[in-house]
Amino acid sequence: MIFFKLLKESFLFANDALKQNKMRTFLSLLGVTIGIFTIISVFSAVDTLRNNLQKSVDKLGSNSIYIEKFPWIMNEDSPWWKYLQRPDPKLREFDDLQRRSQTAVAMSYELNIDNRTVKYKSNTVDGAQINAASQDHDKTWNFDFEDGRYFTGLESRAGSAVTIIGHEIAENLFPSGGAVGKQIKIMGRYVTVVGVFKKEGSSMIGLSNDKNILLPLNFAKDIIDVQNSNYGPHIVVMGKPGTSTDEVESEIRQIMRSIRRLRPGEDDNFALNRTTIISGALDVAFGVLHTVGLIVGAFSILVGGFGIANIMFVSVKERTNIIGIQKSLGAKSYFILLQFLIEAVFLCLMGGVVGLGLVYGGTFLVKAIFDVQVVLDIKNIIIGIATSLSIGIISGIIPAYFAARMDPVEAIRSN
Repeated sequence: MIFFKLLKESFLFANDALKQNKMRTFLSLLGVTIGIFTIISVFSAVDTLRNNLQKSVDKLGSNSIYIEKFPWIMNEDSPWWKYLQRPDPKLREFDDLQRRSQTAVAMSYELNIDNRTVKYKSNTVDGAQINAASQDHDKTWNFDFEDGRYFTGLESRAGSAVTIIGHEIAENLFPSGGAVGKQIKIMGRYVTVVGVFKKEGSSMIGLSNDKNILLPLNFAKDIIDVQNSNYGPHIVVMGKPGTSTDEVESEIRQIMRSIRRLRPGEDDNFALNRTTIISGALDVAFGVLHTVGLIVGAFSILVGGFGIANIMFVSVKERTNIIGIQKSLGAKSYFILLQFLIEAVFLCLMGGVVGLGLVYGGTFLVKAIFDVQVVLDIKNIIIGIATSLSIGIISGIIPAYFAARMDPVEAIRSN
């Protein structure tokens, strides 16, 4: 009980000292506030960027293998000329894979045709991305519908003149709504809209469906050569639930090598890409950014810490006489130490809370101006509070120790 009473009195002494020196308190707060604001802002910006990129990557499917000509990750030493000579995935290979794979729950043959102009009566949209895919596209990709439905099996097999359009396409072609059931003109053909993708917003790696138009693969075969390298044909394989991506990849590699008659020891002439490749690269890149943010924030915090320590030494100097009187009346050394330590910690915590408040307010500002949802994770809030507390203890312990060690007689005489 005595300890808690002394703790309360120490807090009151510290609070009184802060109130009596408002300008000094403000300047001390400013240093810590800027430091905490800097480090948490950098961490939040990195987390926001990472989160938005990961959301885009997640659309590709967590257990999907992409059979393509080029690997997703290349560097200056990558033999791109060898990749350029590789054959594109063919429909025959797609059919063989479907027949022979035991680990796949779904498989689709897909291509990106081009940016084209689409029309509905007098309304026109330029730069629409036309894609074509086989029936299982809805299983190998993650997307939702705002209206309508996906292609039926019969529509896909028959190559029916149907399409699914993105939110932005529907908004521009049909300002008053009601896109489903209407006919639009694409590449000289009239097709019926059977579905509208749900609005996804801009994607940092260009995977939003908002400006996309999806056609059945068999319909596209009547218009273009779907195996043409210009359209980037690729095969997407979705593994069965409970089957690891490594198992799926291993089986697909064996089947593809068999289909293409590659001898043992001969290099693959295809790339097997998966989202873990991108996620791994993101982890490395953002790990570096976090480190840079930590260094930048550490310097800011260091400056704030030195400011607090300097103010505390000044405070000890100003109250030397009071310290002597307190000790002569029986105040223990730890009581004197607690006074100054609590003052330093209280200052830093106030600065940290103000810094976090500025970051929190900034999230609404960024959302209003740039329409980006900033991630202010609880982890970063804890880091901010813990950092403030640590700086308060480190900055205040030495001045507090000097105050606690003062000789009461010498302290009283100092005035």
